[in-house]
Amino acid sequence: MVMALAKGKTNTDFKQSEVGSIPTDWSIKLLPEVCRFRGGKAHEQFVSEHGKYVCVNSKFISTDGAVRKFATKNFCPAKRGDILMVMSDLPNGKALAKTYVSDVDDLYAVNQRVCSLTPYRDDSKYLAYALNRNRYFLRFDDGVSQTHLLNPVFQNCPVVVPSSIKEQQAIAAALSDADALIEGLESLLAKKRAIKQGAMQELLSGRRRLPGFSCKWEEATFAEVFAFLPTATNARDDLSDEGDAAYVHYGDIHTRFHEILDFSRMSPPRIERHRCPNAATLKNGDWIMADASEDFDGVAKSVEVTGLKTGDVAISGLHTFLLREKKPTFAPGFKGYLGNAKQLREQYLRVMTGMKVYAVSKTALCDLVVPVPERKEQEAIRDVLNDMSEELIALEGRLAKARQIKQGMMRELLTGRVRLV
Repeated sequence: MVMALAKGKTNTDFKQSEVGSIPTDWSIKLLPEVCRFRGGKAHEQFVSEHGKYVCVNSKFISTDGAVRKFATKNFCPAKRGDILMVMSDLPNGKALAKTYVSDVDDLYAVNQRVCSLTPYRDDSKYLAYALNRNRYFLRFDDGVSQTHLLNPVFQNCPVVVPSSIKEQQAIAAALSDADALIEGLESLLAKKRAIKQGAMQELLSGRRRLPGFSCKWEEATFAEVFAFLPTATNARDDLSDEGDAAYVHYGDIHTRFHEILDFSRMSPPRIERHRCPNAATLKNGDWIMADASEDFDGVAKSVEVTGLKTGDVAISGLHTFLLREKKPTFAPGFKGYLGNAKQLREQYLRVMTGMKVYAVSKTALCDLVVPVPERKEQEAIRDVLNDMSEELIALEGRLAKARQIKQGMMRELLTGRVRLV
């Protein structure tokens, strides 16, 4: 990807346009000059697992075709090279104006709230990159109401168009290569995560024992093993990048932190300590559990605290339980993985309450049973899973870098600051 930019030319003359500086030999055209617009048709009543057409909705496009429904009828067939775009989304949604290029004739049934754009002469893939999540479309999202991109919006959309089809194709090819690398890393990451998940279920249930271990596991209740310490109740609005204490918010347990919260690697938001005077100060080995979730997978999701240095101040925040061992029971780092054990997950789901938001009470948690392998076996299991986690962290780093490079390529190539032809 970097080579594509390195080989590009940068000695280009520019002119000012309504979208900023562009090369003098490029032009700005309105979308109707570039593409024929067709709105999708309603196919919901014909959705069937036995259908032979792919029903193109926002979910299909936002997942790059991975999530798909089928229909028995096709009232708006897309042709090869058509650009399919999401026209409607929730406030601040990530699907609005996302594009997908049809790769075959007549397979895709373009559903309502999706449109089909058929280029007259320009390269489909180039236009898809130029239009995908374009700032022109995103400005119609007010962050409050459902966004609907109406026909007049498309009529007035400016499109940056290189004069040469060859240059359009070169730009699209470079960005396609970047996408292929990203998709490959995403696929590998998903595979490695699945392998780790399987290993956790086998090792943490005792169905698979590591060499040298055969002793029967003990069991204890949460109340026997853990003390529940006070947590803070500050909302997200009270947090910032500054403050003398790190603050572990339950929302970050659901989205950012997984199994092990290593303070030497991760940086939770911060707060002034005096704003939550009753909350206990975290120690390495503490187990933090989210007490509320909007889905089953997040019920009682937990992380183990590691990486705190002398002088570090951190607290457990809103909608969390803070569990600390009454006496040494678990090897450092083992509890972070134990929270994913199937036997624990099943117990959480059995005692959870709620309709739209699911929760586990402290009272219910106290009576649940936790497996306690011998210390050396805990350490061995932890080490195996740590190795898998490190591999995942390295892959996630590569993926983040690949995405960052692609964003840089788009900035340079789609504005003409770097020319490939």
